[in-house]
Amino acid sequence: MGAASPAQGAAARPVAQAEAALVRHYRRLARLAYLALPADRDRHSRVLAAHATVQRALPSHWTRPAGPSAADEDPVYAALRLRVLRAALRPHPARRLPAPRIWGLRLFTPHGGEEDAALDHALAALDAPARAAFALRAVEGLTPEQAAGVLRQAGVERPEEAVAAAAGVTVGADPEPPAFDPCAVRVQPTDLLRRRRTWSAVLLVGLLGLSTTAAVVADSGPAAPAARPAPAPSGTAADPARLTRVEPDRWQHTARVDFTAWPARGDRRDDGALLGRALAAWERPGPQTRAEPGVDATPPVAPPALLFAGTVDGAAVVVLFDGRRLARYTDGRDGGLDLARADDSDVTTAGAVVLRRQGTAVRYLLAPWVDAAETRRIDQPDSPARPLDHPDGVTAAVPGGGLADCHGATVLQLHSSPAIAEKHAFLLTDLGGLVPAHLTYSPPPDRTQPAREPREATGQDALLAWARAGCAVPDGTPGVKQLNLWAFAVQPLPQNAGSASWVCLRADRWTGEGSAATAVLLPTARGPQRTGGGPGRACSRFEQDVVGWAWWRSPQGAEFLLAAGSRRVTRLAVKGPDWSADRPAPDHTLAVERPARAAVQVEAALDGGARISPPH
Repeated sequence: MGAASPAQGAAARPVAQAEAALVRHYRRLARLAYLALPADRDRHSRVLAAHATVQRALPSHWTRPAGPSAADEDPVYAALRLRVLRAALRPHPARRLPAPRIWGLRLFTPHGGEEDAALDHALAALDAPARAAFALRAVEGLTPEQAAGVLRQAGVERPEEAVAAAAGVTVGADPEPPAFDPCAVRVQPTDLLRRRRTWSAVLLVGLLGLSTTAAVVADSGPAAPAARPAPAPSGTAADPARLTRVEPDRWQHTARVDFTAWPARGDRRDDGALLGRALAAWERPGPQTRAEPGVDATPPVAPPALLFAGTVDGAAVVVLFDGRRLARYTDGRDGGLDLARADDSDVTTAGAVVLRRQGTAVRYLLAPWVDAAETRRIDQPDSPARPLDHPDGVTAAVPGGGLADCHGATVLQLHSSPAIAEKHAFLLTDLGGLVPAHLTYSPPPDRTQPAREPREATGQDALLAWARAGCAVPDGTPGVKQLNLWAFAVQPLPQNAGSASWVCLRADRWTGEGSAATAVLLPTARGPQRTGGGPGRACSRFEQDVVGWAWWRSPQGAEFLLAAGSRRVTRLAVKGPDWSADRPAPDHTLAVERPARAAVQVEAALDGGARISPPH
């Protein structure tokens, strides 16, 4: 073979340089493409499309276009980046650029936390130029002017507007969250059962000598999203025959009384077409898939259990459970799939599921072990609960909406069957998600006894506490598993003005995360006064030491700084701009009169010598 001509060598050099730059910066380019691509597509398609976009940025014949780049940027890389952006900005890039197909597997970026879910939601609301602008700012670190220049080269007509729109999207604490890295993926099988059946059928056909025509799916990338998944034929991954069902009386004979013991209910539980559409919606997540914060939208690995299929307020609803997540499918153009964590549930946290939400009205599907259901107003602890009809487990419509409003929130009061244990009542409240949160209460501590475990919030003292402090909950969003109100101190107020109750409200999510807020309940106040809080494990069984403080004006007009601590607090110290107070606290409280309010620091000493500060 003869030597390459000088012209051929010159032509090959730009390609070799571009190839080296692409390999060197592949992850960076893939992340850029992933962020710029439409955020309302499922993660599997988005991962594949991002890799396809980057890999197609290097054709066999390429001449680096001239154009401005940052002074310290590699011009070859800048040109590759421009090609990636142009591909990602094309209308419906998934239709025009087929992505590679991976048979039998689905790829997903690692699941992120609440910040990543919020970022994904914000990106979905942006148009393509604004998403690209965000990617250039977040991944590339370009200035607004530099980002606008690159967008202008990529063909964006109004790049400054795109950069301005992207500026409204905030990034979490991690500048490069793994949830947006298509080079760090999780792999799950999708159709092991289907492939086993398919190969068995092929083998049988061969043995019988039959001649058939096989329909082959072309390797042409993701299809355009449909309004809703079509029912899959029998024998496919969306075959409703794959759904499992438990015996109607399983909950009476098992020691595991949770969502795994729910039987299939509803007037359409034998509707194969409906069940096929519901299962297909979960097997192939799309734009109508809505996952609560902290929930992975991946398809179920094992065949899910059918919990409900029926018509609710004119809409067909299906509820499935895969052992870790609940999926609620609502049929129709305006429906979709909602996913929520539901693992490690119990008699109370698996007591109800939201079937249908219309405005502020909610219909629940109650657990089979619920004997009686009632509703009560959280702000009316002295009023009796009202009976709630629930034929076949489906309740009448009741007000929902959570505890943000101390005046008017409605909670469920459910009574369990004596068939599983001693009959008892418990409270659940709707927080806008699929599974209502369980309300509990920890009474004030006895100085001679260990801290008390949370109990059901149905006693009169618990109802009174929730009525006064419920709207100070630190987290009232979907995905909260349990809300506990802990009364950690009672403080006699100076000048015979009554007493103040100090509480810590704890929100624990299904993901294991949690947050707490301290508040004080003063005699003349209409609601709780928040005094601190934040994420972490404060006020949980793993961290039972807490201190809080607040300013209070007495009926005579004197200003006092109030402080209170939990059972193990023996001393309280307060430091102001030019004063301080450090005193023993046998009753775990402190009141210091000051002429005016000012910035202060509060610290508590525990009986073991450790020191704690109020949660922030």
